[in-house]
Amino acid sequence: MEKGPLAGVLVDRFERMPRQLQLAARFVLDHPQDVALMSMREQAHLAGVSHTTMMRLARWVGLDGYEDMRSLYAKAIRTSAEPALPGRREEGDGGCSTVGEVADTLTAQIARLGEGGNAMQLMAAASVLAASRNLFSLGLRAEHPVALHFAYTLSQLGRQAVVLDAAGGLGIDALRGAGKGDAVLAVGIEPYCRATIETVRHAARQGIAVVAITDSRVSPLASTAKESVIVTSSSQSFFKSIAPAVAASEILAALIAVKSGMNVDEVVKDTERQLAELDVFWKPTRQRAGAGESPAKRLESG
Repeated sequence: MEKGPLAGVLVDRFERMPRQLQLAARFVLDHPQDVALMSMREQAHLAGVSHTTMMRLARWVGLDGYEDMRSLYAKAIRTSAEPALPGRREEGDGGCSTVGEVADTLTAQIARLGEGGNAMQLMAAASVLAASRNLFSLGLRAEHPVALHFAYTLSQLGRQAVVLDAAGGLGIDALRGAGKGDAVLAVGIEPYCRATIETVRHAARQGIAVVAITDSRVSPLASTAKESVIVTSSSQSFFKSIAPAVAASEILAALIAVKSGMNVDEVVKDTERQLAELDVFWKPTRQRAGAGESPAKRLESG
């Protein structure tokens, strides 16, 4: 189930909710299957609120009680008929069950990006990015590899995306002079990096179109973005996963290539030719210039 039957109502009313109701609403938005399958008290515990808050949330959206909400979500699951992940929970297997669980989870999470609503999100986001005059990429801390990979992938097409990183504290300086007609892809997963949120809001005030890869429809990035791609960050271990966000960034890069109308094969060949002239990649089948020299010596001589 991509999103629950009350997602639209919850998103529309989210900013007007008290803080505790926001926590409950976010849980419902981000975990629609759990709403149908878990007890109200279990959901309240995971959301970090009391069970009475869950009941208040149901009344907030016009239902008589939380069981009515669970019934709506259970019906949505039956209609979507989304298969459950296969279980691999054998004990004493030397870690094989962990391998299977993590791999199965990642496979399912990435596969969901191709489903109807998610695919539409990606196409809308790619349209904004492809039409931009100048393109920026933003992701800090755990999300930095996603932003960097997106920019690197586009560089293979000759399309430059400036990475707004924190190196030297000059990242946001790249936005000087940027405005309407430009776009930034911002990546943010809870807990959200304060600098990412502040930079995105600054960009929006300048008229820069913001596209977000984030983990909730009510995340601070989604509330500012022109288009948002919602990915999950849950994993079968102790860490938040960025694999779905990386996959989303690659899909966006592929869509930008399609929408650009360029001859991708020719552009990539030209990029590879230039990189070969720069002797960037290791080629063990031929004698390399400077073989036997240390990397430091090669840099000095180059």
